[in-house]
Amino acid sequence: MPRFYVAQTFAEGGVLRLPENVCRHIQVLRLQAGAPLVLFDGRGGAVQAVLLEIGRRQALARVDKLLAESRESPLQVVLMQAVSASEKMDFAVQKSTELGVGRIVPVLSARSNVRLPGERAEKKVRRWQDIAISACEQCGRNQVPQVAPIADLAQALAALPVEAGARLLLSPHDGVPLRSLPKVQNAVLLIGPEGGLTAEEEALARSHGFQPVRLGARVLRTETAALAALAAMQALWGDF
Repeated sequence: MPRFYVAQTFAEGGVLRLPENVCRHIQVLRLQAGAPLVLFDGRGGAVQAVLLEIGRRQALARVDKLLAESRESPLQVVLMQAVSASEKMDFAVQKSTELGVGRIVPVLSARSNVRLPGERAEKKVRRWQDIAISACEQCGRNQVPQVAPIADLAQALAALPVEAGARLLLSPHDGVPLRSLPKVQNAVLLIGPEGGLTAEEEALARSHGFQPVRLGARVLRTETAALAALAAMQALWGDF
């Protein structure tokens, strides 16, 4: 059944005017009046609906039933991902959303090969947020992870709340195996850019309570590292 993100309040029996982007998607799928849909609000709410009307620039749907399903993992993870080249960052956002991450914080480090001025940075964040929404539509999640504004690594570390949970730094140098750690329910996972974090940045992360961890003896690319770590964490402490 097609799933669409709709940032509206749902009420059983209510009629919704669907956003223009959803209308376009419905047209691409060639859905007709009477087609069943699932709509979700990105905050955990979802409904079963039926398409009432589809026009050139608008579509109407009726809410038939509120859904109580949840596909969120019991493991809550904030991903601090160093910004990398466009396709790699897009991939990391998409796949980490599928793997259940709760929030994504793009950070700039000394070896980040992407530098974005204000307006371009805001545009990138909006694009990554759209990618997270699309990933939720595909994978069945009803809660869309927030993509935070791009921040300098030092600023992002300083802004972490005290109750952030376990703080894990993926490091190829002297980290402990992930499986050696005790079970956690909340975690922040820090992933460096191409070339890795500098020694000074690793030291800064440690000063903010980050524990270096490793995934085997191989050095992973930045877009692979987050996904491998998230999958391992879900297997150890989540719902895999």
